[in-house]
Amino acid sequence: MSTKTKSPKGSSPKIALSASRDIPFDRLVLSQSNVRRFKAGVAIEELAEDIARRTLLQSLTVRPVLDENGAETGMFEVPSGGRRYRALELLVKSKRLARTVPIPCVIRTEGIAEEDSLAENIQRAPLHPLDQFRAFQTLREKGQSEEEIAAAFFISVAVVKQRLRLAAVSPRLLDVYAEDGVTLEQLMALTVSPDHQRQEQVWEAVQRSYSKEPYTIRRMLTEGAVRASDKRAQFVGAEAYEEAGGIILRDLFQSDEGGWWQDARLLDRLVADRLEREADVIRTEGWRWVEALPEFPYGHSYGLRRLQGEAEPFTEAEMATRQALQTEYDGLEASCEGRDEIPDQTDQRLAEIETALAAFDHRPLVYGTEEITRAGAFVSIDGSGSLRIERGFVRPEDEPPMGAPEPETGETVAEADDVRNVTVAARVDGSAEVVAAEPEEDEGVRPLSDRLVMELTAHRTVALREALANDSDIAFVAALHALTLRLFYRYNLDSCVEIEPKSAAFTAQAAGLGDTASAQAIETRHARWAETLPKEPGKLWDVLTGFDGDSRQVLFAHCVALTLNAVAEPYNRRPKALAHADRLAEALDLDMAAAGWKPTIEGYLGRVTKGRILEAVREAKGARVADRIAHMKKAEMSEAAEALLADTGWVPEPLRTPGQTFGVETQTDGEGEGEVQPAGIGGEPAIDAEADDDETEPAPPPQVAIAAE
Repeated sequence: MSTKTKSPKGSSPKIALSASRDIPFDRLVLSQSNVRRFKAGVAIEELAEDIARRTLLQSLTVRPVLDENGAETGMFEVPSGGRRYRALELLVKSKRLARTVPIPCVIRTEGIAEEDSLAENIQRAPLHPLDQFRAFQTLREKGQSEEEIAAAFFISVAVVKQRLRLAAVSPRLLDVYAEDGVTLEQLMALTVSPDHQRQEQVWEAVQRSYSKEPYTIRRMLTEGAVRASDKRAQFVGAEAYEEAGGIILRDLFQSDEGGWWQDARLLDRLVADRLEREADVIRTEGWRWVEALPEFPYGHSYGLRRLQGEAEPFTEAEMATRQALQTEYDGLEASCEGRDEIPDQTDQRLAEIETALAAFDHRPLVYGTEEITRAGAFVSIDGSGSLRIERGFVRPEDEPPMGAPEPETGETVAEADDVRNVTVAARVDGSAEVVAAEPEEDEGVRPLSDRLVMELTAHRTVALREALANDSDIAFVAALHALTLRLFYRYNLDSCVEIEPKSAAFTAQAAGLGDTASAQAIETRHARWAETLPKEPGKLWDVLTGFDGDSRQVLFAHCVALTLNAVAEPYNRRPKALAHADRLAEALDLDMAAAGWKPTIEGYLGRVTKGRILEAVREAKGARVADRIAHMKKAEMSEAAEALLADTGWVPEPLRTPGQTFGVETQTDGEGEGEVQPAGIGGEPAIDAEADDDETEPAPPPQVAIAAE
């Protein structure tokens, strides 16, 4: 503490400063009056190195150590400057400083020691960041390298570069920062661009904006630039870009993933030039066409046939090399088994062998000369910035001519139908429709007519739709199957789910189809969803994302169900799609009888031969019941069969789910001989053809004339 001395009358007393002198280090001890208890700032080791480099730049404040009588002992304690004392002590212990070296000290005798320590730390004003930035810049201008500055102040080179970058901001903006008009975070963001004019333009724009956050400044400074992580930048490479005169903007204060490439046009030109060079190399292979773009639209190869190609065979030398690599890899792996850590050298070698083996496993495909002259290749950039070459795509117009396909059933439509009996039916609108007449009598079991099969499968399609709409899990699988076929294969005839996406409408209209339970359920559900969904398609996405998971699944199942088409049409034979319909029916456990279909005269029995009618009754009721109606005319037989089959659950083959059977129970007659008897499905009494009791045999059905359709 300073003392006051006498001064001339009328003037303020003069201040006398505390005495100072050099005191040998071995006469100094650390005082317990130092208020600093926690480590802060530069570490003791770094401070010691700084003292060794520049000597002691600030004196210690000391107080004499007194004995019991108040006399000085010749020792001095250090209440203020404890870190400097410890740094000097560290230099002494390391033999880099003599124990008796004189230390510049300020000797205090008045006041309280703790007050001196507190005042020294509180009154110390930290250096303004801008002064530090400019000081680093001055050192750099005077010839010190960034590494030398970092070593002198025990900081990283990255920190030095950050300080120098901050000092390089527009002087006008630095003046604003000095007046606290710009925050340090905003100043950091402004360093992304080295262009002072651009920095000032962005800062002025930010002042007029509601958002003045650092990320806003970065975004505005890098607007129009390309991220270094962009696949185009990865493809060209920073070295080639900068050699062409491109500038890369870097952010030294946060991760920038390599920065921003300022000249997007230059980058695009470099990309196009390299792609064209790569395409020229591919053209020398003899392909009919080669297209090169940084990125082709999604699905660009849809509708093109992909050549399979064959992997180029290994030579004996290559086989030996691959075997040697595999043996070495297995040996290294075995040697590391059980170890907690793999040596770096071994790990590096394993990685090298894996890369070499991968090259053997991904050899380029070899195509035939004729195939190459018909096909083409796409040259583009993959997501990682590497060159992507897709060879062997054949366009439809380049396909070799193909003959007309033979009918898969080996018969024509005319052969499948009985075209000898033709009648003209009147449509509701008054126009005429030519249809094949159903034979009234036939002695054998003939194939079902195409029209009947079409109408029957129309019923099945509606029922399948209803069943699929009520099973969202299967609907998801069905949709995934159909979509995968569309995306990965040229042909998509293996699914009855016709996802374009569009609502699949089929032309077959069986009588009463719209009145079936399945059709009514579909219509009701569709109307309900139509009321729920927004009127404007632009709002649909938001509505769908607002639905819960269950609602989305139900709607998805409904939409997928509307795309299903399992109608067997004579002019559009799709055996694989219909086979898929069978698999779908199995998965859904479809039961057409439970869905509401019944073998009526109008829908089936009146439109098939007597042999088919008897076959149906035989399957559902047994041979003896079928024999009882075998003598009837077709019309009578149809009515009798309709009654017999009403509640049996029997359906014709086009409506059956694979594995579905229609058997009868085994009963024993009075003579003890086992024979197959009708089971009386649905609670209906069995009909015994040999019974004489009128109560056990129904009355003959009325004779009803059935007009040929």
